[in-house]
Amino acid sequence: MEMTMKKWMMAAALAGAGTVAQAETVAVITPYLAQPGTQMYVEGFEAAAEEKGWDVNVVDTAGDVAAAISRIEDAVTQNVDAIVINVDPAQVAAGLIAAEQAGIPVVGMDAGSDPLLAANITSNGYAMAAETAVYVANRLNGEGTVVQFVFDAFPPVQIRGVIADAVFGNYPDIEVLDRITPDVSDGGIADSRAQMEAILAANPDPGSIGAVWAAWDQPALGALQAIQDAGRGDEGIVIVGMDANPQARAAIAEGGNFEASMAQDFEGIGRTTADTVGRLLAGEELRASVIYVPTQLITAANAGE
Repeated sequence: MEMTMKKWMMAAALAGAGTVAQAETVAVITPYLAQPGTQMYVEGFEAAAEEKGWDVNVVDTAGDVAAAISRIEDAVTQNVDAIVINVDPAQVAAGLIAAEQAGIPVVGMDAGSDPLLAANITSNGYAMAAETAVYVANRLNGEGTVVQFVFDAFPPVQIRGVIADAVFGNYPDIEVLDRITPDVSDGGIADSRAQMEAILAANPDPGSIGAVWAAWDQPALGALQAIQDAGRGDEGIVIVGMDANPQARAAIAEGGNFEASMAQDFEGIGRTTADTVGRLLAGEELRASVIYVPTQLITAANAGE
């Protein structure tokens, strides 16, 4: 009997030694992979996930927000360990409900806050928008006209527009000429350029446009192209964006109309998202549902850093 028990214990030990722990599986779902910022989020997340030994599946619905619901539901059916989204959670609620019912945690990677998310990892859009809008107001000495490029369909960008509205509204002598929502299917540069061309044509006099405030860099770059092509680069039209992607940094470093942008730590957001997912998978209860990653104002003085 004792020998039989020893043999059983040895067999169990050998079986255990041969067992390989299954990697955690995480689905990352976004309609916005065409955006440079989203690409960097995902790269940061994937780098951290690789260090953790996770199996990551990145799904891009190419601008189709509705399709993101089906992709979340697919991930639930596949019984992944966690889901990361970069999309307005309010627009994919059906998918998030399916994940909640299956007990799968969902973390937002610059997605917006929602009770169905365990946490949202993002930059402080309120602070970013305030800093860039005040930069514009100061450059205009508190008076002049501003063209705004916004995107209210995506919460992290929508809040930037709200704060810019408040800042400009607090200056009696600043007039918002237009508040434009560009087509972002290609990232936003092309349509922003076309929209800015129309505004330039409608306001042909030098000084009639004081500044362009953009809630992210692509519209700022499109506006810059339109201003340069119209031969109006020497009018002193101030352009600011947000995200400080490489193309924006290069434009800012040239010292022309594009003067400033806010640098988000995109890789840091991706890595912090991965760390947050890891904490949830380890059974930790998060105390904060919104986790902010620091930002920095970029001008010609530090654009090359």
